[in-house]
Amino acid sequence: MDIATRTDLTTLRQALEVRLHDLRSEIHEAELALQADPAVELASVTDQKDSAERLQEGALVEAQEMRDLDEVAQIKAALHRLDEGIYGDCVDCEQPIALARLQVQPAAVRCAGCQGRLERAAASVSRRVPPR
Repeated sequence: MDIATRTDLTTLRQALEVRLHDLRSEIHEAELALQADPAVELASVTDQKDSAERLQEGALVEAQEMRDLDEVAQIKAALHRLDEGIYGDCVDCEQPIALARLQVQPAAVRCAGCQGRLERAAASVSRRVPPR
């Protein structure tokens, strides 16, 4: 870990904790929205377009909740790495992740170079897969 000062670590921990709190609030709101009684809503729907729109909105809320849950897991893992003293090291090349990158993406597990290689490889694979 090549993070300059304890102040930097404290600031990064606080950013992670604030984001975690925000995500938990968003997830709670999404769960409440998904728990709304769909039978009542569908009874008030007057046509198929309204019904399809409501279903699409529900799918969007569910997708956002899944994205938020994934980010919660990433943040918890970053906080664990902080506690273990291994925060800030790239999981691929084991070199320090630049402080500037961690300030933008505090839960990052890869340095910019390794992340770029991973994304290029994924893009290359997705271009080779024929559409269904």
